[in-house]
Amino acid sequence: MQILLLYAAVVLIWGSTWAAIPFQLGTVAEEVSVGYRFGLAAVALYAFAYASRRPLRLPANAYPLVFLQGALLFCINYFFVYYGTAYLTTGIVAVLFSGILILNAIFERLFFSRTTDARFWLAATIGISGICLIFSTEISEFSVTDQSVRGGMLVLCGTLIASLGNMAAVFNTKRGLPVVAVNAHAMAFAAVLALLIALALGKQLDFLPRADYVLSLLYLAIFGSAVAFGCYLALLRLIGAARASYSSVLFPVVALLISTAIEGYQWTIPAAIGMLLTLAGYWLILSQRKNN
Repeated sequence: MQILLLYAAVVLIWGSTWAAIPFQLGTVAEEVSVGYRFGLAAVALYAFAYASRRPLRLPANAYPLVFLQGALLFCINYFFVYYGTAYLTTGIVAVLFSGILILNAIFERLFFSRTTDARFWLAATIGISGICLIFSTEISEFSVTDQSVRGGMLVLCGTLIASLGNMAAVFNTKRGLPVVAVNAHAMAFAAVLALLIALALGKQLDFLPRADYVLSLLYLAIFGSAVAFGCYLALLRLIGAARASYSSVLFPVVALLISTAIEGYQWTIPAAIGMLLTLAGYWLILSQRKNN
């Protein structure tokens, strides 16, 4: 039940952030918005830790990997995904980022000697096939002759970096470090790093005092970062990075269900079949855990 609740929280929150992210793009530089997002998330986690009397101090030798987790998982990968999104449709980004499922399985084997069996790979194949079906129209319109290739490479780089950030998180959880403390410090490091990179790139530390920007920023910081990443890393500790990252296959399904209710998205037969495939893969991922 705990795994189901964590999965539900991660998928529902991150699936809904797709609607908030567009309000962060445009006026304020992406690097600056990322810095604001994780700075606010860190403040929220510090406040939560203080209110709940949770420990925040970590062993001195833990901070380098906590910084690495923050840099990779909460900072640099977002830059690349945001940069790539400028050249691609949301569907293509979703398909490319779902590759984190494969990367996490490979890196877990490489760094931690954790193997995945044929059932996992079947679930991964079914899930990614489902995502491809959901966005089959956008995939058919993808052109290799324009800037879409550049966008695709940027998103793939972001996916690779995010996966390496997952590995840093796995290492930190294996050391038994408290999730709240690790995330709070890692997000604080990421916020500072993002703003320093923004300044190094000559970006202005602007802020847009407009309701849509502020509200979307607060939602992304509190729910999309402080809460969702806490649930995700707890899930990662329980079932491993490869299975936890199957949630990336389910985000677009939630986003489309929200779009159906709010924007009147029209489902096609391939999209409906694709959604069923992603759910079938999800069942395989969780039932595999029960059988192990």
